[in-house]
Amino acid sequence: MLRSFVTLADTLNVSRAVNELGVTRQTLRRHIELLEDARGKPLFHLEDRQYHLTEDGQDALHEARSLLARGRAWLDGQAAHRDGLFNFTLKRDDGYFYHLQQHPISRIWTHEGPILRETIKSWALSEGQIEHPAFQSVRPHALVFRYIDNYWLCAEVGERSDFAHWYGWSWARSSVGLKVDGLPGAGRFNFSAAQSYDELRAAQGLRLDHVATQMPHGPDDEMRPICFARLLLGSRFPDGSFAMISMVDRSSQIDIPGLDPGIIEAASGIETVKHEIVSRRA
Repeated sequence: MLRSFVTLADTLNVSRAVNELGVTRQTLRRHIELLEDARGKPLFHLEDRQYHLTEDGQDALHEARSLLARGRAWLDGQAAHRDGLFNFTLKRDDGYFYHLQQHPISRIWTHEGPILRETIKSWALSEGQIEHPAFQSVRPHALVFRYIDNYWLCAEVGERSDFAHWYGWSWARSSVGLKVDGLPGAGRFNFSAAQSYDELRAAQGLRLDHVATQMPHGPDDEMRPICFARLLLGSRFPDGSFAMISMVDRSSQIDIPGLDPGIIEAASGIETVKHEIVSRRA
């Protein structure tokens, strides 16, 4: 039923929806009716034989996508929780992989690198305001995202960020304004990444993840392994709208249960950026 709802919401066309789903028109309509009965509100309305989402349908769509993706990941054995924290494992036939383990924020003070500790201190002093003077010492290391019309957009790339170091400043600078799934390394934005971002947007707090994956690197754009700790912080633009800050540290000691040690070894063999912390008080 969720697949029927999401597919019809994407196409707004019964013929296209039934072709994508491989079901009959009667089955599709029945699924929608059952969902509407269960929720007690219509999800679609017809106008000139054209389907349109109702206001409740629009409000329900994002969570329906999330539930559908979560169910698929669970059925495929990709999503789980370890000690109450989210774990995700993706291995594709073409060799691509993406592993993620969420960690408690308190790990920042005991195991992570100085850039992440300094970021939290600056974030607290700035009260989450991205333009606050207290945040400017770490801002060059950060990526900033804005959420518009159900999409994450890259709003800013720090010139000293690991993203800029990995892809080069020209690539990094040209990423501003792109959707997350259109950034260099497109295709890596999967359910795990979306889950992390959406959770951060809802709580507008802090989240720490360890990630091991592959991204194109070098002049030949060869897919190479990369491991990093990623701190997400809920912040605010000057107009008061939500800003998500992503701070990546490739020098952290990655802890992902079940991860092949060879992946970490291969990733550490690629040159890593050395952060120079500039004190707020300098």
